[in-house]
Amino acid sequence: MNSVHRESLAEQAARLLLDRIQSGEWAVGQKLPGETTLAPQLGVGRSTVREAIRELAGRGVLTSRQGSGVFVHALAPVDDWDALVTRATIASILEARIAIECEAAALAAERRTEHDLTVVRAALALRGAERGSIGIRVDTDTAFHRSIVVASHNDILTDLFDTFAVRSREAMVQMLELSRAPATDEDQRIHADIVDALEARDATAAKELSRSHLESLRRDIAHQEHGRPS
Repeated sequence: MNSVHRESLAEQAARLLLDRIQSGEWAVGQKLPGETTLAPQLGVGRSTVREAIRELAGRGVLTSRQGSGVFVHALAPVDDWDALVTRATIASILEARIAIECEAAALAAERRTEHDLTVVRAALALRGAERGSIGIRVDTDTAFHRSIVVASHNDILTDLFDTFAVRSREAMVQMLELSRAPATDEDQRIHADIVDALEARDATAAKELSRSHLESLRRDIAHQEHGRPS
């Protein structure tokens, strides 16, 4: 007789949390309420909430930032795309970013609202302030670029970005570890120039600045990978 798997409380809580995330209660990049708030909402104890969060973090949906809290990292668990990203070169990751982000930047310049611009500038400021660990740098950079994609007001591009971002995070961390490049004022200025193009509603400049930045990264990484010993 086949045994029937019964969900543990933590699995049930994780499923309920995932349902709420996918219903739009919390967006990608948004912070979850604390354990003391979530526990009574889910009908479980705080330790069970912690287990549920760990489970969703392991599946790529949530991410914990020490001292900051738990944030939504993706709208769906990591699936078979993992293998694709593992096999993909970092240069290929950047090529995919170019395809998504350059068009989004052009559309954002044409369609952005004043609210969009405020959100983008706030993300830029956070990106410049968080220059600690490589993981944090990748997360704040991703949040900045996502704010531009959202400002394009194209739901398909936003969905593509969200689906791809969680799967490309490891590659972007590897890219920075490979290059050993520190966060610089010049790099921040390049991103500020993109924001200025959005503010000026200059779609051509926004697209070309985004492309130039990502193409430069792609060339640098391709050069470093070719120079690595086999």
